[in-house]
Amino acid sequence: MNPEMMEALTAVAAERGVSVDTLFAALAEALEAAYKKQQGAYEFSWVNIDTETGEMRVFAQELDEDAEPFGPEMDVTPDDFGRIAAQTVRQVMSQRIREAERELKYEEYAGREGDIVTGIIQQSDARYTLLDLGRVEALLPQSEQVNFERPEPGERVKAYIVEVRKTIKGPQIVVSRTHPGLVKRLFELEVPEIADGVVEMRACAREPGQRTKIAVWSNDNNIDPVGACVGARGARVRQVVNELRGEKIDIVPFSEDRHDFVMKALQPARVKEVRIDEEAAHADVIVPDQQLSLAIGKEGQNARLASRLSGLRIDIRSEAEMAAQEAYEKAYGDDSWADGEWIVDAESGEQMWQPADGSPPLTYAEWEAESGGDSSGSDASEGAEEAEDAEGSDNPEQGEGSEAEEAAGTPDDSEAPDSDAPDDAAEDAPEDAAADGSDDEESDESVAPDTGGDAS
Repeated sequence: MNPEMMEALTAVAAERGVSVDTLFAALAEALEAAYKKQQGAYEFSWVNIDTETGEMRVFAQELDEDAEPFGPEMDVTPDDFGRIAAQTVRQVMSQRIREAERELKYEEYAGREGDIVTGIIQQSDARYTLLDLGRVEALLPQSEQVNFERPEPGERVKAYIVEVRKTIKGPQIVVSRTHPGLVKRLFELEVPEIADGVVEMRACAREPGQRTKIAVWSNDNNIDPVGACVGARGARVRQVVNELRGEKIDIVPFSEDRHDFVMKALQPARVKEVRIDEEAAHADVIVPDQQLSLAIGKEGQNARLASRLSGLRIDIRSEAEMAAQEAYEKAYGDDSWADGEWIVDAESGEQMWQPADGSPPLTYAEWEAESGGDSSGSDASEGAEEAEDAEGSDNPEQGEGSEAEEAAGTPDDSEAPDSDAPDDAAEDAPEDAAADGSDDEESDESVAPDTGGDAS
């Protein structure tokens, strides 16, 4: 190999970031393939290249019946091998260099899954967005983009490496803007305590573009984990919010006590009590009546994020709802027959009671017998109460006088003369009696036929 070719290979290796040994190995393979295409070439042959002088030699060995090499190594370098080498360099080296570059790029990013990169948006369409990372391009699929973001060409963004794929055309780097790991990496860039390991991010729940909840823990009692993430006047968390295009971030302290952690996860709502079922991974949360909507959040967002953060299924109830439920359970908790529904039998058309435990349906008589006659007893008691009400409503009328007595002209208490009335009232009494005489006569006439009959 002439010195000019050596200098060219060295310059290409330095420009593409490929080692000279890699180029020589690729050149040796290409020269070997070119030699075997010549007429009379040995089947078992190889090429040696001196990396210092650039001298290229071809060696070969004979093969036996079992296709195993035997005998001494022979130098079978053709006389015009320099011309063959020049043609091979022009035809093969560019392809080998591209393959070596792809391999280097893949090795560079293969171990960076879960890392954060900064790229410039090149182009965007309905399927994906391309980010220029410098030496390679990253693919940002539509599923990994925030719905509210509109990427503009030339804009610089940070993304989270999800996967590095090895393809024929080189490494394919898939990045994400919705992964929760992006929030963690951004805080590592802004908060030195997290980068140093003094403050840890124990849990993260995110709804991209809307809201994120993170739980932080401090390994040093003298450092407040929430204050370290917020920074002076919110400077640190503000940088993360700006990078996430205004996404809201709630920072809560992590706690080993799950009851306490659920209370903190539902912030800013105040929680009165937490009841956790560890086997079912379920938590019943009781909040004051005025805090119910705040604990649930807009469209249930606060409750969903708290559930993901704590790893529990959370049911939020107000004090009034819990009191009503406890009263119901206290009154009907022992009545297993009360759990079920009334159905209509398709064959007989009879109304049946279907218990909630899946047992066979019961007829009304069977249900009444199993329930202990509570329904009949309640109906009877209601009927007795109605009878008492009816009797109580008739007694006042009997005290005031019956219709017969009114028809007979029995005076009311209000019309009875007062024994202590003055003389003037007594003088006016005949006039009043005369004025009422017509009514008395009418009443006497109505009674007259009966008295006449008695007289006869």
